Amino acid sequence: MYDASSWLPEDRRGMSVTSGVATIEKDDSNLIGISIGGGSPLCPCLYVVQVFDNTASSREGTLESGDEIVGVNGSIVKGKSKVEVAKMIQASKDQVTIRYNKLHADPKRGKTLDLILKKLKHQMVENMSTSTADALGLSRAILCNDSLVRKLEELERTEFMYKGLVDHTKRVLRGYFDLLMICKDFGDIFCTIGVREPQKTANEAFCEFGEYHRQMEKYGIKMLKATKPILQDLGTYITKAIPDTKLTIKRYADVKFEYLSYCLKVKEMDDEDVSYASLGEPLYRVETGNYEYRLVLRCRSDARKRFAKLRSDVLVKLELLDNKHVQDIVFQLRRLMSGLTTFHQECAHLMKDAKLFPIEVDLTRNAFQYQSTNQIIRDEENDLDNEGDEESERERRNQTQQPHIELAQEALMNENELGNSMNNLDLLSLQDSQAPFLLESNQNGEAADQSHPALTPTSSALLTTNESSWLSQTQQSVHQNRDLLDF
Repeated sequence: MYDASSWLPEDRRGMSVTSGVATIEKDDSNLIGISIGGGSPLCPCLYVVQVFDNTASSREGTLESGDEIVGVNGSIVKGKSKVEVAKMIQASKDQVTIRYNKLHADPKRGKTLDLILKKLKHQMVENMSTSTADALGLSRAILCNDSLVRKLEELERTEFMYKGLVDHTKRVLRGYFDLLMICKDFGDIFCTIGVREPQKTANEAFCEFGEYHRQMEKYGIKMLKATKPILQDLGTYITKAIPDTKLTIKRYADVKFEYLSYCLKVKEMDDEDVSYASLGEPLYRVETGNYEYRLVLRCRSDARKRFAKLRSDVLVKLELLDNKHVQDIVFQLRRLMSGLTTFHQECAHLMKDAKLFPIEVDLTRNAFQYQSTNQIIRDEENDLDNEGDEESERERRNQTQQPHIELAQEALMNENELGNSMNNLDLLSLQDSQAPFLLESNQNGEAADQSHPALTPTSSALLTTNESSWLSQTQQSVHQNRDLLDF
């Protein structure tokens, strides 16, 4: 049934082969580092399934996955099984000469729709738990003991830590800026108070105290200018270093999923071969040289090389990033603490020798006299009486302001009376210092002393003197009331 004459002609699927000879030195374990497949009784071709890393065959670099083995040490292996060929290779002492047919395959032909769907499935399963994927019946290939997974988890934790550190540092510096603005306002207010203070010692104390606050604001602005670049340096780690590493990881993940898809494809084809062999039924692709399987083997080998190269690049970048993180975070935190420490030391040195208090300030006698000493205690829980409380508050304010209003009205009445008195004085103080009705009597030819003996020039002058005295007293009273009203 499996005689060589009964085999079907080879179906190379448009691929070509070239012959060659490779001489491979054996290692200490008497191996050359390849695995072989095919052979009698199912397949007419014996081919290389995989070339292992760091072995004699990988260092020699001639044989690749999918290449057909034609002879070993000058012996033809056509029609032999893979076990017989393996014994022939092991029988050699120091080196083995292998005659081969190299398969020239186009990797693009291996990217079929089935492979693309497998790649998408691996991308979805990547974010699933193992139990969920098993429950959904999703078959996939995984990498065992993948140290890169732990590295990626550490990278995510480091990125989260850096973001939190940058946000917290921004809030701290913004809080210091708000504090410095308050210090500046304090300084302006105290300097304004000092300028208006008549007492010399109080004037100097307030002005000096305000100037201290202004100096603190200047020290703080200098500190903020020195520490602000820390945010940019920490942000560079987040915006450039980590994204660049993630981009490399993304390319690595794409190649990784492609490699795993080829591995899954090879596993499915192997299972198909086993199932057909167990049933004793021939498989067309196997009987015609298994070129489709060998194409997938070559594509898997190429994908594995790309995967190994990108994996090495990712591990190197992660190692460099980790070293940069350890060194940079210490340096930046030291810069931040140094800036804050310098600012506080300057402020402490500024206020260390300042002996400003106690000070003497001139106050009016009624500065601490209040209209009411009864403290009004409101019940915060009584929300229904808010309107009544507001009315009582307005009444209390009106009662409090009533004395001031009365004083203002009294001052206004005094000014009006003063004006009327001045008008009367103008009428009384004529050229002859006589009252108007005396002039009218003189026009009738009667003497002023006879008609009104009490109103003489002497008494008129005396009246003018009394009015002037009353005027001065009224003005003094008005000024006192105005002072109370202003207070």
